[in-house]
Amino acid sequence: MPLPAATAPDDIAHVIQIALAPAFLLTALATLLNVFSTRLGRVADKVDAAAAGLRGADPREAGRLSRQLSFLRRRSFMLDVAVVLASTGAVTTGIAVLTLFVGALRDAATASVLFACFGLALICTVAAVGAFLVEILMAGRGIRDEVDRQQEHAEGKGA
Repeated sequence: MPLPAATAPDDIAHVIQIALAPAFLLTALATLLNVFSTRLGRVADKVDAAAAGLRGADPREAGRLSRQLSFLRRRSFMLDVAVVLASTGAVTTGIAVLTLFVGALRDAATASVLFACFGLALICTVAAVGAFLVEILMAGRGIRDEVDRQQEHAEGKGA
């Protein structure tokens, strides 16, 4: 008994080939989400340390720690944005893959859903990487600020 035209082996192979690009995107997004969560954990550790330091700090040190907490809050917000965007990209990529397997690519409505989902996934992925870039730049600025503070402190002790 021959297979219907929509499920011919060549058509099935074509759908599987097309589904590979989204699978690679899902792998990349999962890796990015792992990086984002690791960085968020490090920011949380710094928040805990700064909050603990506030308890017995003198007014000058309390001001510095308060500014550090504000800075860490902005960093965590950028990581939250990156996580939401990457997760949205992953969900829409999954919908695109499901659309491939459920619908026929020749159907205009299915093709529109596929195009919209995969396009949105790519936009979210690029935006997530952009948000991550902002957080990385913020972290670098924080490191440079800390180095400057340590150098000022060391110069103050030497004088």
